[in-house]
Amino acid sequence: MKNKVLKIHPKDNVLIALADLKACEVINYQGENYSLVDDIKAKHKFYTTDMNAGDEVFMYGTLVGKAQFSLKAGALMTVENLKHAAAPYQYRPYHYEWKAPDVSKFANRTFNGYHRQNGKVGTANYWLFIPTVFCENRNLDVIREALHNELGYAVTAKYKSYTHQLVEAFKNGVDISTFEAPLSFENARNNRVFKNIDGIKFLNHQGGCGGTRQDAAILSKLLAAYADHPNVAGITVLSLGCQNLQVQDFIADLKERNPNFDKPLYIFEQQKSQSEENMIAEAIKKTFEGLVEVNKIERKPAPLSKLNIGVKCGGSDGFSGISANPAVGYCSDLLVGLGATVLLAEFPELCGAEQNIIDRTKDEAAAQKFIKLMSAYNQAAENVGSGFDMNPSPGNIKDGLITDAIKSNGAAKKGGTSPIVDVLDYTEPATKSGLNLVCTPGNDVEATTGKAASGATLILFTTGLGTPTGNPICPVIKVSTNNALTNRMSDIIDINTGPVIEGEKTIEEMGEDILEYCIKAASGEVIPKSVLLNQDDFIPWKRGVSL
Repeated sequence: MKNKVLKIHPKDNVLIALADLKACEVINYQGENYSLVDDIKAKHKFYTTDMNAGDEVFMYGTLVGKAQFSLKAGALMTVENLKHAAAPYQYRPYHYEWKAPDVSKFANRTFNGYHRQNGKVGTANYWLFIPTVFCENRNLDVIREALHNELGYAVTAKYKSYTHQLVEAFKNGVDISTFEAPLSFENARNNRVFKNIDGIKFLNHQGGCGGTRQDAAILSKLLAAYADHPNVAGITVLSLGCQNLQVQDFIADLKERNPNFDKPLYIFEQQKSQSEENMIAEAIKKTFEGLVEVNKIERKPAPLSKLNIGVKCGGSDGFSGISANPAVGYCSDLLVGLGATVLLAEFPELCGAEQNIIDRTKDEAAAQKFIKLMSAYNQAAENVGSGFDMNPSPGNIKDGLITDAIKSNGAAKKGGTSPIVDVLDYTEPATKSGLNLVCTPGNDVEATTGKAASGATLILFTTGLGTPTGNPICPVIKVSTNNALTNRMSDIIDINTGPVIEGEKTIEEMGEDILEYCIKAASGEVIPKSVLLNQDDFIPWKRGVSL
């Protein structure tokens, strides 16, 4: 490790510990000596100057909090001595200059994707089951079990075999507490019936009826976005019949989104069927016919400009903003330089970074839209006794993210440094290449659900603590911030940016590695762990307060 500490911006008055430090230890950094008052664990921060109550604290060159009482230089930053604070923001005429990174290494590269009639290119080829209402979830579960097991998409075979061995041991009088049986990790994907179908996915949800009509309307637009997604080849819809979200509403939203929609679409309404058994059998048969047809679609080369990458963080730690997020940010800049599309969301995790974002937004109308969405979102949270300042989770805080402004300024690094070309409300599709902002909660699953709705065909998901989040139709690539997490949870991590912390790789080198992985994942040459594990998380946002 080259350095024990790091200062992110010259304006900062805190240093980040890259390794565990001891009280009374003297740290030399860039010619200055700092005598530590407290033990400082890796990922945490200490003050570089004496602080008085009310003094402003800066990280990333931005206000992130205010000291609550007098502190000595070298003292540990804690939730007791620092409270969230963020600078005010406004639209101002600002000429933002951006120097794109050198993309010559990737200029003529392609990925092998699934080309759709509307010009979009998918990174996967899925068949999608959609319920218009939660009443149909049980029927979807029955169909999932039937199709996954028979067509080679199940990941539960090893657990069924393990359970069978436990049952046999119990029958034979073996003490189960001492019984050990190996898990068989044979990949069912190798036994798929349809070689060009990457999966059959199911959007179980708790909406479609009850709640408000607005909830149903938003859900309809979300489901239409998933049906029209480049990674989806065909759709089967199950409807009860009497619910708020009517089939004709879903069809109308689908046609509004894509007037030339031409994918196979099969609709079954239970209250018009002879029986539940008959409807399920018909849905399975018709879907099988559709699978035969879409299995004929094969991967073909496409330019990297056809990629649409969502960037997300979850289970964040004190290293997120200095390793994984900046590395993903550099990858984002490379993608923008190549003419691709990047989606940055999680509005509660842009708190404190607003002015930088506004100054980077090319169009005034888009900047004003961002201000309006952010202000309304924060006000809604405050109206119920919360606020963006309450966003950091106990895990975030334990691992060094003391205020939301610290978390947010680190989270914003995923979007790189390129100009922002558009601001999208929830479920709005990205139509402009470049960096787009998408209004979603910070909640992992709600955010990934929203990114896929806006068209992301891959999602880069950074994590310092580890999280099993995935998405039904958009492969989620997990990027670890540190070596320890990668070693501990290797079953869910795809890329490790720990070498950045250890001084073994630069942000730029790591960003290029991430893009190389994206190209392989988009081509089906590597399968992200979340896909292998069928981590198909889907939570629609009802537009209530969710941080």
